[in-house]
Amino acid sequence: MSKAAGNIPLLFRIVNETSSIVNVAQGIVRRVIQSGELNVIDKGTNDLQTKADRAAQNYIITTLSSLFPKVTIIGEEGDNVSESFDGLLSTDTLVDKCSVIDVTSAQKEVPEHVRSIQEEDLVVWVDPLDGTAEFAKGITEGVTVLVGFATHGKSVAGVVGQPFYNVNGKTTGRTIWGIPGVGFGGINAQLPPKDKKVITTTRSHSDSRVEAVLASVKPDEVLRVGGAGYKVLLLVEGKANAYVYARAGCKKWDSCAPEAILCATGGSLTDLAGKYYEYHKDVQHVNDEGILATANGEDHAWYVKQVSQVPE
Repeated sequence: MSKAAGNIPLLFRIVNETSSIVNVAQGIVRRVIQSGELNVIDKGTNDLQTKADRAAQNYIITTLSSLFPKVTIIGEEGDNVSESFDGLLSTDTLVDKCSVIDVTSAQKEVPEHVRSIQEEDLVVWVDPLDGTAEFAKGITEGVTVLVGFATHGKSVAGVVGQPFYNVNGKTTGRTIWGIPGVGFGGINAQLPPKDKKVITTTRSHSDSRVEAVLASVKPDEVLRVGGAGYKVLLLVEGKANAYVYARAGCKKWDSCAPEAILCATGGSLTDLAGKYYEYHKDVQHVNDEGILATANGEDHAWYVKQVSQVPE
């Protein structure tokens, strides 16, 4: 640890620790699918839960709360997840720990709102396995592990693990972090296409309203994939211009971490009316007004205007 360790902002420390925790959680997810014993539970219409969801959440929350006991943690699978992760703690080294920032050289550049965050200020939103519907079918490309941090209702940091990230036909996994106003890492951010409009949207939860709003932004190409986290990563990597989803299905644990990473790379994530979501500990979990996310360089206001013209 550097000489400046005592002055490292709490948010940097907790994001560094979380990156390591998310790496282990990715190993849990891989181990479960390799075992073939998913133990699927249907929580409701198009809302599944697997052994990987339960075990990964149990590990993330148990470990994070032991390190930072004053934070408030809200997990998708509720407060009573008891799925054991014994035997699932992989020793594989597919993902290296993500180094967040060179604190010795960046201390003077840290915004005051980041430097002043205290442990008790933080609300942590955990989705241990985003893209469960696809995961249960053996479709793993869009699976992510999401841990988002909020203070005073605003998303201030995110860590996203992609356990099945593939490079040249080999599963390597990766961990991505983002702190708006500070920086990001673990991903090669690129500008989106300029010669065509590529829109990403839901693979599993479409209806007539979703399709009408999608058509309003005049896509040249539509990428229908699972997982809110994965869709946002497509924006960050320049593979899509926007993510449009006109339905109340996405939850706070789906959007908090991706929003932070997207904003850290120059993009925006709001509801369809252009309003940022709140992430207070007592806020309702459902993002009732849909998701509108745009990549760096896109005119977010144009998309808001287009979708507003679609009748309810």
